[in-house]
Amino acid sequence: MSELIVDFYNNLVFIFERLNLIGVVDIFLVTMIFFSILLLLRGTQAMVLLRGVLLLVALVGLLNSLEVLPAFSWLARNALPALVLVIPVIFAPEIRRGLERLGRAGSLLSATNATAESEGAISAVVTAAIRLSDRKHGALIVIQRLDSLEEYIRSGVQLNARVTPDLLMQIFYPNTPLHDGASIISGSEIVAASCVMPLSASGVLTRSPERRMGLRHRAALGISEVSDAVSVVVSEETGIISVVHGGRMIRRLDSERLENILRAFYWPLQKKRGMSRLLARLFPEKPRSRREEG
Repeated sequence: MSELIVDFYNNLVFIFERLNLIGVVDIFLVTMIFFSILLLLRGTQAMVLLRGVLLLVALVGLLNSLEVLPAFSWLARNALPALVLVIPVIFAPEIRRGLERLGRAGSLLSATNATAESEGAISAVVTAAIRLSDRKHGALIVIQRLDSLEEYIRSGVQLNARVTPDLLMQIFYPNTPLHDGASIISGSEIVAASCVMPLSASGVLTRSPERRMGLRHRAALGISEVSDAVSVVVSEETGIISVVHGGRMIRRLDSERLENILRAFYWPLQKKRGMSRLLARLFPEKPRSRREEG
């Protein structure tokens, strides 16, 4: 045992004796890459897959080190390189999402400061959501933040009307032409209604203890997975109000909590500048809540 400790100490001394500034920068860059990957995968099904892949690699490496298993060692040496091709296939959605965030961050200078104009719209959204919840009228309201939603705006009916509670209630009144789909708010305007949102395939809803969540909730999760938009969902069956962002859902909100959560998404962005705002685009913050359901 003492020999192992001495060897370990000698190895540490050997490493630190040859460590220089370039080595520190090299280690820092590698650490930041892995840290960024873990942030991108946080809260997704890919994290579970990543744990499985790491466990498999560790197990194969352990068995491969045993000299009494020559046939297995040969199989491991020839099979492990295939993971280089398998991993991009398994993590394709997460890789695509990460590249999209990098691309959206590149347009940082041209981004409009819509968040400052959204403060008045938040009060209108909260008032409308409470009224819709009391009447059990289903609704999906998507609030644009830094990422452009032009692709989804074109799929609906353009309105470019100022956000008011009465207008939102009229849009989501049952059996009206615009009640299906999502209404997208940018700044202080409802830019479009009856918009088609991408449906989430992450399986978050299937793991929820409440299964009475349908296409509106899947659409809210879907748009949150491909952008930094915030979605407010009112359940048609239960009247429960939910907020969705970054692939996570906060449910059973009252008017006070709903307003506080929505404002929490915009006040930090108004204050951030330069590198802080760039990091906010790459790694959007997620709200903390004791009732957060994944």
